Amino acid sequence: MRGRAWLGAALVLGAQLRALWLAAAVEVHTAKEVVAVNGTNQRLKCTFSSSSPVSQQLSVSWNFQPEDLSSHEPVFYYLKEPYKPPLGRFKERVTWDGNIERNDVSIIIWNLQPSDNGTFTCQVTNWPDVYGTIGEVRLRVVQKVNFSEIHFLAVAVGSASVLMIIVVIAVIVCRQRRRKARDKRREVADTER
Repeated sequence: MRGRAWLGAALVLGAQLRALWLAAAVEVHTAKEVVAVNGTNQRLKCTFSSSSPVSQQLSVSWNFQPEDLSSHEPVFYYLKEPYKPPLGRFKERVTWDGNIERNDVSIIIWNLQPSDNGTFTCQVTNWPDVYGTIGEVRLRVVQKVNFSEIHFLAVAVGSASVLMIIVVIAVIVCRQRRRKARDKRREVADTER
């Protein structure tokens, strides 16, 4: 009987420790997918939340997995200060755009190219929260922006607004002309009397 009680207590304790560990982990938040035009610059936003205050040992790792699934490439590293990659496709093309005090660890990729299509990962460790989620951003570099439903909606709303303004102006002009014509008729009638 004692063996079962001990096993039960160990399972309960293990579940509580696991729940505590999950509650203490760093959570990383990113946009899941970003579309950018070839030759432009794009900010890859990454924010985090931690159950611990931001420590001096906070580190950030950005990595890249190309669409062809070749090996991961380091993109950027932060530990007390930003470190640009010394070589690779992102050398001289990536800059730090984060603010640690605001839990923002974003970067900017300059002069995007179709070869930059792939998945960027953002990993944050904030001692003692050394475990947690890894944020992923899938970047798609396109030759030109597609005319999406949002653009279509904006054009439709803009066109409708312009049309309504024209109708209101036309009504006002017609009323003014009628009023002038009526006043002129009265003036002629008064002169004839």
